Amino acid sequence: MFKKNFRQDNATAYTMLLPILVLLTVFVVIPFVYAIRVSFYNWSFYQDSTFVGFRNFYLVLTDRLFGKSVWIGIKFALMVVPTTLILAFLFANVVKNISPKLSGFVKTSIYIPTIISGIVASVIFVFIYDYTGGLANYVLGLFGQEPKAWLAEVGSALPSIAAPAVWLGFGLTALIMLAGLHDIPESYYEAADLEGAGAFQKMWYITIPLMRNVILYLLVTGFTAQISQYELSLVMTNGGPLNETTTPNLYIFLHFRNDVMVGNSIAASLLLFVVLGGISAIIFRVLNSEKAVDG
Repeated sequence: MFKKNFRQDNATAYTMLLPILVLLTVFVVIPFVYAIRVSFYNWSFYQDSTFVGFRNFYLVLTDRLFGKSVWIGIKFALMVVPTTLILAFLFANVVKNISPKLSGFVKTSIYIPTIISGIVASVIFVFIYDYTGGLANYVLGLFGQEPKAWLAEVGSALPSIAAPAVWLGFGLTALIMLAGLHDIPESYYEAADLEGAGAFQKMWYITIPLMRNVILYLLVTGFTAQISQYELSLVMTNGGPLNETTTPNLYIFLHFRNDVMVGNSIAASLLLFVVLGGISAIIFRVLNSEKAVDG
């Protein structure tokens, strides 16, 4: 009887999983396998393909701009992800302690940038950084500073693109942080109060350790998303100045748009997949996931 029920439960589970397995196979597994195959060909929409082996990978790996784009993507993520996490963590702690009515309004307000596309955000910040009439240079003028070509100077272009990335990701990150904070049992803080712990001690010994899984998730998804970012740099600088804002995905996009042989672009995409997988593995290695504490 037990084995019969077990088989029925398994059959029900597999039936429920079948639609997502079919979708994953059609839209993820098959395209991924086909992309690996195409990467070994000098493939084009307009002429017959020829087998070239690892030549496409060799061309990408020996292209100085690809290595530079990966490094730019990592620098961009290091600018955006920690800044977003710190600001979102501090903001979530503030929202947690305000009245429910005001909290609902604040959560709705901060989520608005999340639904704005990267293209729209890019246009908004291009106007903000405008040399003659932009808000950024107006603020500099209030402090007696000369106007700055934010998007045309090597030193300021990448940080200027990082600012809208932080703005776009802040709302969702803050809400996820807030959900994690609400999952921490209040009894832990009450016990800490009885022991005379201060606000910093409670944050360091209770809040941050119990938020480890949330932080791990946000780090992995944040680094993956920001290294893969290309809309902001495409619209705001088109990869300039001097390719200082050419992120890996923008490098791939520009190759795909300008090169009729797309095997190079696909090889670069697969190499980027390896890079992202390696970074995610490092983050998982450094921050081990733990089981949630039962409150």
